[in-house]
Amino acid sequence: MNILIIGGGGREHAIAKALAKSNKTDKLYCAPGNGGISALAECFPDVKATDLDGVCALADKLKPDFVFVAPDDPLVMGLVDRLNEMGFKTFGPNAAAAIIEGSKAFSKSLMKKYGIPTAEYETFTDEDKACEYIKSRNTYPAVIKADGLALGKGVIIAKDFDEAKSAVHSMLVDGKFGKSGSEIVVEEFMDGTEITVLAFTDGKTVKPMVSSMDHKRALDNDEGLNTGGMGAVAPNPLYTEKVAKECMEKIFEPTVRAMNSEGRPFKGCLYFGLMLTKDGAKVVEYNSRFGDPEAQAVLPLLETDLVDIMTAIWEEKLGALDIKWSEKSSACVVMASGGYPEKYETGKPISGLDEHGQLADGGAYVYHAGTKLSDGQYLTAGGRVLGVTAVGEDLRTALNSAYNAVEKISFEKVHYRKDIGAKAVNS
Repeated sequence: MNILIIGGGGREHAIAKALAKSNKTDKLYCAPGNGGISALAECFPDVKATDLDGVCALADKLKPDFVFVAPDDPLVMGLVDRLNEMGFKTFGPNAAAAIIEGSKAFSKSLMKKYGIPTAEYETFTDEDKACEYIKSRNTYPAVIKADGLALGKGVIIAKDFDEAKSAVHSMLVDGKFGKSGSEIVVEEFMDGTEITVLAFTDGKTVKPMVSSMDHKRALDNDEGLNTGGMGAVAPNPLYTEKVAKECMEKIFEPTVRAMNSEGRPFKGCLYFGLMLTKDGAKVVEYNSRFGDPEAQAVLPLLETDLVDIMTAIWEEKLGALDIKWSEKSSACVVMASGGYPEKYETGKPISGLDEHGQLADGGAYVYHAGTKLSDGQYLTAGGRVLGVTAVGEDLRTALNSAYNAVEKISFEKVHYRKDIGAKAVNS
């Protein structure tokens, strides 16, 4: 099978590695890909994931047996619909289903309508009305979210009214997130512990993957700005069998049923961002695809052939497939450019990697998020540059291996958190 992967980050590298393991995979293509992915797949750096015409033209030229659409933007823009119309098999939801991530207002109303537990909220397009609502609730922190896609940075947790008012103004008036922030969601702050569960679904059956713990803040001790994710560990020790059963009954299956009831059957990977509160598990957010860097922590633990899963979802036969996972633990530490998630420099040479973009001793796997290969030299090409991932018999072992590997890699102004997984190890 020849497979075309759409996207060019660490998540796509993790997907490429999982697909490359399959004896059913003949050739991998990736658009746009990156320096590290080029060791596994033929990359087309000039074809951006959001260039739907370009992707469709490339697919028409390559005639792949399957197209794996990994990032949120092209899913929400309807790339799967276009490829299906051309006769291609795809992994990923169509636009009607991807709205579960593309619009927070939609996903919140879905949860309210079908009784899926989440935070109390209201949506606004008017600054004064939003501020009146925040003032009338008078409970802080308050959470202000841009309705649309904002690279994981469209959420502001305001500690008082002034911060909340500033956040509302930045989105609705200053247009900080463009059209994505033209409508906002103001919701109660949920106190508890965050857990991420990715799930495979064919629109009928839902099969959760190994749970994970993401680390969104840029700095140690969960300080600093929100990022796309500075690291992840899997499984999350707080996701017990009891919690898993509760989530399946009250969140996972009801969500898939709700989307069917709305005429928006979801096929692909559905991401559940959860909060374990004193009142039980509640949904923080949905994503319509693999999380990044959660995919880098979760996929190394997958023992079932990803090509088989992808095929079963396309054929709506997921219920007949037994998906197996390793009992080991995994840890991913993100090495980022200094200044990320705000202003940062690129084009810095990366030292410590071999010609395949990996460590010579093989103690960990290096997923490339923002790199390019130029004349045999790997250079930084994004905010999040590498996701250094290790698997171990337990989480502490995996973390030690990941951090030992991180110390062997360097580039100018490199930044990474020193406490990935600390909460999980100490829980």
